[in-house]
Amino acid sequence: MHKRTAIVWFRLDLRLHDNEALSEALNSAEEVIPVYVFDERKFKGTTRFGFPKIGSHRAQFIIESVKDLRANLRKLGSDLYVRVGQPEEELFNIARRVKSSWIFCNRERMDEELKVQDSLEQKLWSIGQELRYSRGKLLYYTADLPFPITHTPDSFTLFKKEVERYVPVRQPLPIPERIPPTAVALSSGDIPSLEDFGMLSSPVDKRDFNIFEGGETKGLQRLNDYLWESQSVLNHKDSRNEMLGADYSSKLSPWLALGCLSPKMIYHELKRFDEQYGTRKNKSITCFFLELMQRDFYRLMGKKHGSKIFYESGIRDTENKEWEENQELFMQWVNGETGVPFIDAHMRELKHTGYMSNRGRQNVSSFLINDLGLNWVMGADYFESQLIDYDVCSNYCNWGYAAGVGSDPKEYQNLNIISQAKRFDPNGEYVKYWLPELSMLPAQYIHQPDQLSYKEQEDLHFMIGDDYPKALVSTDRWAS
Repeated sequence: MHKRTAIVWFRLDLRLHDNEALSEALNSAEEVIPVYVFDERKFKGTTRFGFPKIGSHRAQFIIESVKDLRANLRKLGSDLYVRVGQPEEELFNIARRVKSSWIFCNRERMDEELKVQDSLEQKLWSIGQELRYSRGKLLYYTADLPFPITHTPDSFTLFKKEVERYVPVRQPLPIPERIPPTAVALSSGDIPSLEDFGMLSSPVDKRDFNIFEGGETKGLQRLNDYLWESQSVLNHKDSRNEMLGADYSSKLSPWLALGCLSPKMIYHELKRFDEQYGTRKNKSITCFFLELMQRDFYRLMGKKHGSKIFYESGIRDTENKEWEENQELFMQWVNGETGVPFIDAHMRELKHTGYMSNRGRQNVSSFLINDLGLNWVMGADYFESQLIDYDVCSNYCNWGYAAGVGSDPKEYQNLNIISQAKRFDPNGEYVKYWLPELSMLPAQYIHQPDQLSYKEQEDLHFMIGDDYPKALVSTDRWAS
């Protein structure tokens, strides 16, 4: 008798724990074929403003995650079948060859992903096969929410109020005990390198505290370290605004963004930690829970508003904003050459590591929008290329919020950059770490070198314009 065969298409769910598509395939078929496709349009394509759609930092993290997924599948008796091309074509070819009944995958909702899955679905119908969807990235099940997606509140505060106390977080699904190998003669395929996509592998920056390595194995290890080993989570509320060190925040976002970790699993692990240590009133635990919830909120904003999250006018259809697209100014921001140290330090960290603290992201976005007067979409576009923890909804919704065209009622988030710098980097340690050319500056000028007189510059053997860029915006703009 012909075995019922299912293909599992891994997308942004590169894990074995709490993987609904994998679990449903195993429950439906005698034979399961796990597949991952490197979409050449993303790995070789560019963004709207000409950056690589996936930069080398994130590409390396994805490659590592795929390698780890293959290793973990092989431990269960299976394998990961890897292809490079267009997923709708590669998966269809495999489905036709192995005569499968279904392809299981976790559903994605944004335009690019929708086009791919819709195309695949139509191709499968032509040969009598189905594409079956699961959900893979949300903390909450949409069926459990007290409102349909189209009625999701556009304010996180209201969303939290309606969801936090009343909607349970379901238990994560376990890792399968075994996945039988396929009897079909099918090449497992090689996992490509950065060079295969025309990218150069960047040497690890010795200043990078966050040596991120992709994959479920490393993600689980990081979660265990942050909770159970170091118990750094107990200081999360206060430390999350810091910018130097490995444990000022959980740093789980890259693994969450790629689906190497399940938010449901993290939630229940946090809950277990909370119960074991009796910290129910600990504000840091609560803060961590809310950050997981906010990821869901942004994803629901993407589902509700669709492509509007990418538009300059945002989900609020805001018109008449006088933003410019000055390429020269923009590239000075990108390269950390604005002459404002707090901004430049963050942008150089991002360029060299693919990561930046949450506090840094708020400041550099505010500076680009409110102080340089540039189109916020340019900044979001660069982050899409560069961030190792890029998540489409979180990225564009956060930028839309900063520009005053996104969720929540605030008109805009206009930060006082010098006030922020003095509050969160009072001694300039972070600035000097990423801008060593400023290491000789006295503390009172570390965040405002443009305020040094010519005589003071001579005395310090440091000249604005030669040793450090002239400020695009005079820092006395933020004088209190």
